Amino acid sequence: AERKIDYKSGQFLTLIVSVQGKEVRRAYSLCSSPFVDQDLAVTVKRVEKGLMSNWLADNLKPGIRIKVMEPMGQFTTEFNKTHKRHLIMFAGGSGITPMMSIIKSILTQEPESIVSLIYCNRDIDSIIFKDTLEEMQTNDEGRLRVIHILDEAPMNWQGYSGLLNHDMLTKLFERIPDWGIDKSTYLMCGPEGMMKNVESLLAQRNIPKEKIFKESFVQGTIDKENKKEEALAASGELKAREVTIRYDGQEYKVMVPPNKAILETALDQGIDLPYSCQSGLCTACRGKALSGKVKLDEEEGLSQSERAEGYVLTCVGHPLTDDVVIEIG
Repeated sequence: AERKIDYKSGQFLTLIVSVQGKEVRRAYSLCSSPFVDQDLAVTVKRVEKGLMSNWLADNLKPGIRIKVMEPMGQFTTEFNKTHKRHLIMFAGGSGITPMMSIIKSILTQEPESIVSLIYCNRDIDSIIFKDTLEEMQTNDEGRLRVIHILDEAPMNWQGYSGLLNHDMLTKLFERIPDWGIDKSTYLMCGPEGMMKNVESLLAQRNIPKEKIFKESFVQGTIDKENKKEEALAASGELKAREVTIRYDGQEYKVMVPPNKAILETALDQGIDLPYSCQSGLCTACRGKALSGKVKLDEEEGLSQSERAEGYVLTCVGHPLTDDVVIEIG
């Protein structure tokens, strides 16, 4: 049966398609707003040799049906007509997509709130939503201000160019309203390098960590492999162990080797568990460890309270004891 998909601004959708006979899943942030747009929308940028991004661009046309997972993600906020806050956003490249969703919602749902968007791109042609942002800026009488930063600026460029560094950030902060720490929230989404840089710049300005929220798109596999090797080197406790997985009314037992994560092992054995990014960021594969100890290569996807309650991410999880039982869903 057809049904409307509920989602929150800032969440992502996982698309599942069969490419060259293999099921491929990719998570894309929703750029639509549940308050403004009738349909759900994602923006997909072609990536050189990108399996899914090229397939979608070449094959999608009206009438084609593709599988999606329920929208997920923690990069969200509750909107309230009485809120009066200043959202300061740092976006890089396609990191603009969840920001678009949040901007649309803030401007329509919180008449007292304002948004400052600092948007970094390689060059003027790679600015996604360039015209839409200009239009929104004009329509909303000073409630949205957009500041572009380009790596390679054209000759007549009036804006900022180069790397977002300490001096540039100081100048930017002089240009955007200062509503004080209590009423300001900082959001960031973009390449890992950009986000680390922004984090350290905000730390220099003594912005409290609890005021900063970030959305990571999938990390590179090299990073993942390094983390795995580090985990192996750091812990002599990683050895082949049996893990019990409870999912969808079934119980599965899998022998997880030390160089593989729980999810990967289960998928290799044909067990159809939920997953999306496989990098420990999106939480699609989240489960609760009812017993035993699980080591995670990457914990960023889980909040401290979730970790305290025993939640684990199977895509980056390795059993440390012989009695691991994980319940999913």
